[in-house]
Amino acid sequence: MILYWILLLIIAFVAYNFGSVSTLSIASVFVFHRDLHRIGKKRLFISNFRRLYGYPGFAKLLAVELVRDFFPILFGSILMSIPGHADIGRAFAGFCLVLGRVFPLYNRFRGSYASICLVVSMLCINTSAGIAAAVLVALVTWFTRYPSLGAIAGALASILVVVLVVDGQLLTTLSILTAAVVLVKNLPALVRISQKKEFQLSLEEDISYKFDQKF
Repeated sequence: MILYWILLLIIAFVAYNFGSVSTLSIASVFVFHRDLHRIGKKRLFISNFRRLYGYPGFAKLLAVELVRDFFPILFGSILMSIPGHADIGRAFAGFCLVLGRVFPLYNRFRGSYASICLVVSMLCINTSAGIAAAVLVALVTWFTRYPSLGAIAGALASILVVVLVVDGQLLTTLSILTAAVVLVKNLPALVRISQKKEFQLSLEEDISYKFDQKF
């Protein structure tokens, strides 16, 4: 029993810290060799990043995020396979990973929507829950242009599928808690959307940089 709790503490430390580390920070150092934080925030970042790196650049950035999310879950699975509970290791690592993403220690506990992190965590717990989360996140975000709404839809879909198909009380509880963290994080966005203050994705090209060029 003591070994079990020690392994869970190690998983919690590793997964939470991986979740707390910014994808942009990792990509800046290891992939793009440029401080991506300087490109801009939110809509400005998206448009300027696409101008500089195009959609292949977005694919590289997504790959960095996926690797960052998959590693601690794989670590948790391997570590908890020692007492024979690899599934609990994956679920607990996913929960701690999402906590780190939503409440990152290294960014004053101000995190992101955690949509991708949610999808990765659910895929590692139950394929059906992961697919449901991925589809809802993608569709709702695409049609509404609100990443927060996509995260809410993905979290709700995850909870519904988990309740229907996942066996085991502890595994089900951890899965629901993981989705609930994302849900609670993004629910305040509904108020901001009603006030038209919520960030909305835009595919329009930002050309403001051209005014800084010398003719």
